Amino acid sequence: MSDLKSAGAAADDLPAPAEGLVLTHFLTVSDVPRSRAFYADVLGGRVVLDENPCIVKVANSWIIMNPGGGPTDDKPDVVLRTPEDPNTVSSFLNVRVADIHDFYATASAKGAEFLTPPIDRRAELRCYMRDPDGYLIEVGQATGMLKGILARTGTET
Repeated sequence: MSDLKSAGAAADDLPAPAEGLVLTHFLTVSDVPRSRAFYADVLGGRVVLDENPCIVKVANSWIIMNPGGGPTDDKPDVVLRTPEDPNTVSSFLNVRVADIHDFYATASAKGAEFLTPPIDRRAELRCYMRDPDGYLIEVGQATGMLKGILARTGTET
C-alpha cells in the first residue's frame, strides 16, 4: 500500500493540480496536533494528512504545516520558526466568509481568540483572530465593495 493510501488521503484531496497551479499556505508550527485541530475545528477544514507535512483542506485551499527547522539543501540559508513577535506581521491568512457574525460567534464558541469583534470598514465587515502559534488571520465579509464602496483608509473622519 502506498504511503498516501496508508495515510488515508486520496490524490484528489491533495494540492496537486493536473495543470496550471494552486496556491497553498505553509505555516511553521510549534505543535502540529494543536494547529491541525485549530484549522480543522475552527475553520471547518478536513485533515488530508496528519503529519510530515500536515495538510488541512479548508474550503477551496490547503493549509500545510510542519515544525520549524534549520536549513535544507533546497533552502540552504533559511531557518523556519514560528512568529517571534505576534504584533509584527509581514503576511497573514485572509479568510472570506458569507456571514461574518455567524462565523465570529461559531469560532468564538470553539475557542478562537479575536482581536476585536467584526468592524464595519465600509467595503467590508472585518476582524482578526490568531491561531495557536500567534499567526494573524483576517476574517472578512464583502459588503460595500459589492456596490463599489471602498474601505476607509484610517485617515478619513
